[in-house]
Amino acid sequence: MSKIGSFEGFQPVSLKQEGDDQPSETDQLSTEEGDPGKDPEPSRISRQPSVTESTLYPNPYHQPYVSRKYFVTRPGAIETAMEDLKGHMAKTPGETIQGFWLLTEIDHWNNEKERILLVTDKTLLICKYDFIMLSCVQLQRIPLSAVYRICLGKFVFPGMSLDKRQGEGLRIYWGSLEQQSLLSRWNPWSTEVPYATFTEHPMKYTSEKFLEICKLSGFTSKLVAAIQNAHKNSTGSGRRKGLMVLTEPILIETYMGLMSFIGNRNKLGYSLARGSIGF
Repeated sequence: MSKIGSFEGFQPVSLKQEGDDQPSETDQLSTEEGDPGKDPEPSRISRQPSVTESTLYPNPYHQPYVSRKYFVTRPGAIETAMEDLKGHMAKTPGETIQGFWLLTEIDHWNNEKERILLVTDKTLLICKYDFIMLSCVQLQRIPLSAVYRICLGKFVFPGMSLDKRQGEGLRIYWGSLEQQSLLSRWNPWSTEVPYATFTEHPMKYTSEKFLEICKLSGFTSKLVAAIQNAHKNSTGSGRRKGLMVLTEPILIETYMGLMSFIGNRNKLGYSLARGSIGF
């Protein structure tokens, strides 16, 4: 059986093509090792800077493909909605529009709903707008002279509630809670609730335009000023006690919360692209 000879003196050979002046990887490594007659130096291997995770996964609200899932961010969608609401306001002359806002309404069953709010010098309009078909589905008018209390604060729930949310919001009262029927209180589709609760829209930070119209503080300051003026100018049988602006927790009285858990996790209250399922 033959033995394999010694490999002493074996040198690596780099394959180069003619005219190729770039040293091969083997040559570069052997050069970095240094000459035997010189003092050895620690070898240095240069590496390309790695791509950080923040580059691959930036803030999701700054990713265009994430924001485009919301139809309200499509070019011209919010502008069309504003023009439609201006057309509705043209039917009631004598009112001056103070501004438009895009907020999220949280109903008495903790369900999130995308809403456009319009404030005039006499009325608060809460609009359910279909940003897919670009049409107004539902419009609720609330006389500003009937609003008597506004609460600002964090959301709180009963101790035994299974579906809670974090964050802060705004609640507007225009009717008596004592006169609210038990049926409307426990009916998730009731439209006879004498208050409305709002928080900021999830697309607030997608652009400067949405930062302005989704800011809850801007809406609050404009609404409070409009309500105070409406109370001063009110000559009818509306409330004359003035407006109370309170900073206190906002109670959402839900316990099981199964419907809101499913709906809010899947964003069912928004005009959202849902692949082959649709909205």
